[in-house]
Amino acid sequence: MLEAPYRPGSREDFDRLYRTAYPRVYRTLSAILADPEAAEDCAQDAFIQAFQAWNRWRPDAPAEAWVHRIAVNRAISYRRSARLRGVGEILKRFGRPAHPPDPADEAIQPDLLTALRGLPPKLAAAIVLRHYHGYNNREIAAALGVSERTIGTRLHQAGERLRTMLEADFSLGAPPAFPSDKRESYAKD
Repeated sequence: MLEAPYRPGSREDFDRLYRTAYPRVYRTLSAILADPEAAEDCAQDAFIQAFQAWNRWRPDAPAEAWVHRIAVNRAISYRRSARLRGVGEILKRFGRPAHPPDPADEAIQPDLLTALRGLPPKLAAAIVLRHYHGYNNREIAAALGVSERTIGTRLHQAGERLRTMLEADFSLGAPPAFPSDKRESYAKD
């Protein structure tokens, strides 16, 4: 069954958008931010901001992409302010040794997710929307408010950076054609 299109300003339609889009928006922000609680806060802030602007939303762009754009921008702002908070914390604690990471926390962090969180938010958002949610370049461009060409560039840059970050752990290249130097002897027919 095809869902009815969203109507700007309709409270029922916004509720439907929230129920439909919230899980994807939250997963996108979770992949971008290292903190699930921060992702939830940013997602909630994004939906509040979207609700306040719901009367002004134009149906020429998909509503879910519009909310993703707001959410990704909120995550970018959050990371920027977190860096500033981090500098303040470093200044407060100057001279104190840092606590080593808990090995249990390190064990549950997959390498790819850790590398993804090391990317700039705009690159991480493009990768998550493409490979996690399955959006095409046009949909990602609408969600992030940039051109399709920019999305192609971001996906390429993100792929290169991830490849570089992950090469230490494993190679993404093709296996060698001849895995050993030994010459195989074959039975003659």
